[in-house]
Amino acid sequence: MTKTTGMGFSRRQILKVSSAAALVTAARMAFPSGAFAATAGPEVTGVKLGFIALTDAAPLIIAKEKGLFEKHGLPDVEVLKQASWGATRDNLVLGGEANGIDGAHILTPMPYLMETGKVTQNSVPVPMSIIARLNLDSQGISVAKEYAETGVQLDASKLKDAFAAKKAAGNEIKVAMTFPGGTHDLWIRYWLAAGGIDPDKDVSTIVVPPPQMVANMKVGNMDAFCVGEPWNEQLVNQGIGFTACTTGELWKGHPEKALGLRTDWIEKNPNAAKALMMAVMEAQIWADSMDNKEEMSAILGKRQWFNVPPKDVAGRLKGTINYGNDRIVENSGLEMKFWKDHASYPFKSHDTWFLTENIRWGKFAPDTDIKALVDKVNREDIWRAAAADLGIAAADIPASSSRGPETFFDGKVFDPENPKAYLDSLSIKAGA
Repeated sequence: MTKTTGMGFSRRQILKVSSAAALVTAARMAFPSGAFAATAGPEVTGVKLGFIALTDAAPLIIAKEKGLFEKHGLPDVEVLKQASWGATRDNLVLGGEANGIDGAHILTPMPYLMETGKVTQNSVPVPMSIIARLNLDSQGISVAKEYAETGVQLDASKLKDAFAAKKAAGNEIKVAMTFPGGTHDLWIRYWLAAGGIDPDKDVSTIVVPPPQMVANMKVGNMDAFCVGEPWNEQLVNQGIGFTACTTGELWKGHPEKALGLRTDWIEKNPNAAKALMMAVMEAQIWADSMDNKEEMSAILGKRQWFNVPPKDVAGRLKGTINYGNDRIVENSGLEMKFWKDHASYPFKSHDTWFLTENIRWGKFAPDTDIKALVDKVNREDIWRAAAADLGIAAADIPASSSRGPETFFDGKVFDPENPKAYLDSLSIKAGA
């Protein structure tokens, strides 16, 4: 019988990946110059990558800690902490050659917002590419302790009366996310709107960097927030608030962060981009094994990475969710996924949903050519080339770039072939 790991991979498959990568590395060492290097070797030895202190940055951090970048011919990769998503954007605009960064662990919609100049200074477009998804699931929507008696969980409508009363008393309702038009902005808007709360009219949305969420809720600066881990778990561990729901309950298996690179860097360094992708893939496979969760929590908790107690990382990484409102669910199936369920693959249909939601909330015009934009930014071809070189099993390579239709917790259905029908089905949206 074939023994399998916690993420459903056989050890034989992992050995196949490792041995294939080792073969490529050995060949490069044997032929440091000449024909082989010209066709397969990385053009550079490093790349500057940004990350935010969020658990879904793990593939980049693990690839660095475990020497996987070096293994694939990129010994000088830098994984650089960013203060906020705004800082990530600004450093990507600069680029690595101008003391910025060349790529990043990034909110999936951000490369699209940058490509079109929606979030850049003077609206100057910065060509960006997505070469991989870094994870699925495991963000959280958390609420201040003062709302515990509402019993709010997946149904946000339980907050309507409490929010209305607070507003009537002359107080502002503040709901925090991490970047306008980013994933956390879209998750909390979806949740509120599904509960009949208009995120543009009934509350004020504010931007707070992920590592500052807990401190801001502690001093009463917000009523609710959406952010990735480990910050929801830390909030619960410190007794400051509770998690109403995880984003996987809104849409199980949803896409989250991406690996984004400046397009000009890829064009100059196509082989290095593929080598980078191979290292990240190996890190994702490692990170998905339940056998490695404790070690990964300890690594991520280090001062240079997140600077948090490993316990703030470990629970939800394993799928154990302490909501903080007398609910603890073990083996939830809502743990962060890095590889299984095709978590690493940059499905174009997923990007299509993010763009559609940003049309919903006015970030993109209704007549945006979604397909053309996705085809321009999404570089699934690099992922497939890296998978081929790494020897990834055919079963772990999706047959299609589409994964739709998708069904959400409130019954809404998104068909990537017909985004307009989805938009028409939504009652709360910008300008409605």
